[in-house]
Amino acid sequence: MQKVNDPQIDLTFFPIQTDRPRGSVIVCPGGGYGVLAAHEAEPIAQWLNHAGFHAFILRYRIAPHRHPAPLQDAARAVRVVRARAAELGVRGDRIGILGFSAGGHLVTTIATHYDPGDPQAADPVQRVSSRPDAVIACYPVISLETFAHAGCLTNLLGDDRSKRTLHDLSNDQQVTPDTPPMFLWHTAEDEVVPVEQTLLMAGALSRSGVPFELHVFPQGRHGLGLGDGSSYIGASGHVARHSSNHIWPT
Repeated sequence: MQKVNDPQIDLTFFPIQTDRPRGSVIVCPGGGYGVLAAHEAEPIAQWLNHAGFHAFILRYRIAPHRHPAPLQDAARAVRVVRARAAELGVRGDRIGILGFSAGGHLVTTIATHYDPGDPQAADPVQRVSSRPDAVIACYPVISLETFAHAGCLTNLLGDDRSKRTLHDLSNDQQVTPDTPPMFLWHTAEDEVVPVEQTLLMAGALSRSGVPFELHVFPQGRHGLGLGDGSSYIGASGHVARHSSNHIWPT
């Protein structure tokens, strides 16, 4: 475990021992944009290491910071990993991003609001794309218009609740055919972020022809992490198989 030296973001690297560059995943914990949930951070990075991936934890800015601060942090994290891929021993074309709940909103936001970089930027990091190569969204907030999560709205936007802002950050409304492939999972009985949020994104991906995989488990509360403590849910196995077989083939 080591801090990535970048003055703009708080990014921690969990490398694996390998004789060649491997894919990596940036982890964005949930917490309603008000806190960062510890059980959705380091344990997830360690699990990714066991699954054969380099991992990073992004401690993105939360309230009292408002949009676009978290999005700026996510974009910077993808760029830093890509720009420094050779130094870090990762593949610059196999950068995934994984998020839970509000972190799921953040990762689907960068998936639909990335940019190709600025070739003229003085900072070489800013010259590369912020597009992740794959996205894993776990019981995510997707829409700020439909089935909206009140805590996320308050912490992310404060008093800026214009229709334009709500629409722009309703990520099911921003999907295009260039949106990265996505793995989505949720539980049907989630009472904090309803499963309809994930279904909105699945429908949008399907309509745009973007590859995706969707798992809806019948039982389980919100905030389960990878769900391996539940007799009904073992999301980690599905995520690992999807990542290895469909996103980063070895």
